[in-house]
Amino acid sequence: MQDLIDGFRKFQGEAFTQRSDLFKHLATTQNPGTLFVSCSDSRVVPELLTQQEPGDLFVIRNAGNIVPSYGPEPGGVSATVEYAVAVLGVSDIVICGHSDCGAMTAISTCKCLDHLPAVANWLRHAESAKVINAARTHASDADRLNSLVRENVVAQLANLKTHPSVALALEQGRLSLHGWVYDIESGAIDALDGRSGRFVSLLDHPATRAYAA
Repeated sequence: MQDLIDGFRKFQGEAFTQRSDLFKHLATTQNPGTLFVSCSDSRVVPELLTQQEPGDLFVIRNAGNIVPSYGPEPGGVSATVEYAVAVLGVSDIVICGHSDCGAMTAISTCKCLDHLPAVANWLRHAESAKVINAARTHASDADRLNSLVRENVVAQLANLKTHPSVALALEQGRLSLHGWVYDIESGAIDALDGRSGRFVSLLDHPATRAYAA
């Protein structure tokens, strides 16, 4: 805990002071252009890997970068998606999976989660990705996991489209959906190409077509 307090003290004395004009502006308004959905994993920091400033990203983080399908009793993720699209008017939504994901590892290895009932219930929102991935042949456990991480990004993008606010914004042409997978070791990002349905290097293909637009 002392590390956090020391970090805050450094923030107050350095970063906050140096960027006082920015924080003064942000004190009464925000205008993020992107809703970024990522895993809670401590190794994945959306603002760091995209080099964005405070106020640029509206962020959802949870185990497995999951967006449940819209239902009769919408939860916190659904409410945040709705607010980002209908109120803040974000123009892009990114769902970003990552390598060595603990949530996807639990699904990939069929790990017993009886002792973690809340986690087990949450991960059911990735069931479609699990079913599709299980029907494929994989050269190794690592390949199985990497494939599942990608299938889960695709599944969550499909779930996103069931949300009324997202469906309307897509129909009106004011929203694009993107799927990314971040590799922790290399720092690389692969993006889902909406045209081919394949994941390609984001740096090599910066104009990758959005999954939905």
